[in-house]
This record gives sequence, structure tokens and C-alpha cells, in this order.
Amino acid sequence: MKNKITNVTNKLALTISLLSLGICPAQEFEFTDLFPQKEGVSCYRIPSIVTAPNGDLISAIDERIPSCADLRDNNNINIVSRRSSDNGKSWTSIERLVDYPLGQSASDPSMIVDRITNTIFMFFNYMDLEHESQVYYLKYIKSEDNGISWSEPVDITKQISPAQWHKDFKFITSGRGIQTRKGTLVHTLVNLDHGLHLFKSEDHGDTWQWIDTPLIPGNESKVVELSDGSWMVNCRLNRKGHRQIYISKDEGKTWASRADYSLVDPGCNAGIIRFPDEKSSLEKGILLFVNANHKTLRKNLTLKISKDDGETWSAEKTIYKGPAAYAALSLLENGDLGIIFEKDDYTQNSFVRLPKDQILSLLE
Repeated sequence: MKNKITNVTNKLALTISLLSLGICPAQEFEFTDLFPQKEGVSCYRIPSIVTAPNGDLISAIDERIPSCADLRDNNNINIVSRRSSDNGKSWTSIERLVDYPLGQSASDPSMIVDRITNTIFMFFNYMDLEHESQVYYLKYIKSEDNGISWSEPVDITKQISPAQWHKDFKFITSGRGIQTRKGTLVHTLVNLDHGLHLFKSEDHGDTWQWIDTPLIPGNESKVVELSDGSWMVNCRLNRKGHRQIYISKDEGKTWASRADYSLVDPGCNAGIIRFPDEKSSLEKGILLFVNANHKTLRKNLTLKISKDDGETWSAEKTIYKGPAAYAALSLLENGDLGIIFEKDDYTQNSFVRLPKDQILSLLE
């Protein structure tokens, strides 16, 4: 404890000395704005990121043209993407993947990587505001060549939502879904009137099934598989100041629920993934969680680490203290962690890398 206090004191003294000389200490992390603001685009929002089967990074995001409004109030949103083949050091130019005619919009990209078939599914929510302004459709495109080319959109609305939801406010959660160790593809779907549901595919995306067990309260969420094969859903709650946790031991048929007050949250989308540490002697799994770590404001992006499948969170690292909103994360081919998040009041979507050694040091 004494050594830790001494280190903190020394760092503070150094910072004060540098500031007195007019020198700003170098920031700990390097932030790269993947989707810089440009003329003709009001903003880029809702980032997603995955690592392709060949190790390339793929990031996708909303390109919101006339305004920064969400899907139901915006008649021109496209899905655009960039790729990196060197663990995020350099990126391809911005490419439009989904671009409907004016009056139709696609929003909220999320991805699942099927590592058995080497297929990447990119889900999005769709509206035709000219002809069906109250109807949400749920679609995906897929790539079988590590994100170089993509299929035409496939509508799975009828497969993963009941007919009585036709005009309900429903959406697939942005960010990412998972593939379980059994090979099942699993993702989350929200209906603000009827709760959070999961949907899955057991045939590598040929067909999809809705799991008719509502999780209430429920909003934008992430699902992760725990070390014993259970499914955990980590859920946003509005105006509560914390996250909600759901755990199923029977693949979504039944759920146990609890509030996690240690995961402070203002009501915002977050990211969670497993961290595969082959050298660990831990009986339970390591989880990495990133969000805006504040009860009421979207700020203070923080990485938290659990060594017991999310029962407790034993370590944390502040990534960015300023304004920060939606965040997504992916493990890179070299073992580092990649994070993309909405930075500085939605004016940037910054990518940042955390070296694997730094994560391992937090586990000690």
C-alpha cells in the first residue's frame, strides 16, 4: 500500500511540475477518429467493431445525412465501414455498405462472426419513412471474405419477432452478438413495450428463431457466454444509475435477474466480451466491460475487469475522462483490446488500443 501511495504522489508531483513549465503530459492512449466529420454528413453514430476470421478489424457505423436524429425521425441513414489489416494502425477509406434511396434508412449496425463457417453477419434496423413510417424491419447483410464484399440485405423480421409486433418500436441492439462454444449464434432484440428478447441461429444463419422469454426491464444489451456455458445479458437501464444482469443456464428458456450497482451507468449502450487468458488458473472466466462510468452523464469511459464471470469487478482503467457515449470492443489478432466509442459529444468515433500486457497487469 505504501508503494502505491508513493507512486501516486510521485506522478502527481511530476504532473504539477510539467504544468508549471507549460508542458502538458502526454496522454496515455492514442485516439484515432475513424469517421471524421465531413461536409454533407450531419454525424456518424452508433459504432460497432469485430475481428474477422483472418484477423482484420471491421468497424461499422451509422452515416446520418440530414440530421443526427435516430432512425424513426431520419429519412437518410446509411451504414458505412472501414477495415484494418494491421491491428488498427491504419484503415481503409470509408465505404458505404447499406445505402437505400432517400426516404429509407438503415441504422444501428451490429455484427456476429461465425468462426466455423468464417461468415460475418452485420445486422441493422430498417424503416421506409415514405410509405410505412411506423414499421421497423430487422435485416442483415453477410460477408464470406472477411468484410471485403457483402451480400444484399436479408429480412428476418418475421423469423425473430411475432406478427403482433408489426408496428411496435423494436430494434436489434447495436454493437455485437456472440457465437457460443456449441456454435449457436445469439443476439439481443428490444421491444420497449414488451421487453428484451434474444434470438438465435443453430444452423449458421440459414434460419433464425426468436426466444419467447421477455427480460423486463430491458433496453440495449449485450450477451456473453460464461465459463460454465450459461448466457449472461448485461442490460442498459434508463435513469437508474446502474446496469441490470440476467443469467440463463438453459439457453434462454428461464432467467435469473439482479441489479449490478458496481457497474455504474447513465443509461447508455456498453460493451462486454470474454478475455481468453490461457495461462490463468482461475476457476471462472475473465470478462472485459467498457462503458460511460457515471450515474447521470455520458462521460468517463472506463474498462472494468471481472475474474469471476461478472459476479464482481476487481479492477478498472479509465480510458477517457471526457464526454463518452456508445462503446464497442473486440480482441485483436495480436491479443490487444480494441475499443471504439463516441467521443466529445458525438463529434468523434475514436478507436483506441490497450496492449494485452496492460490488461494482464490489471489481473494481478
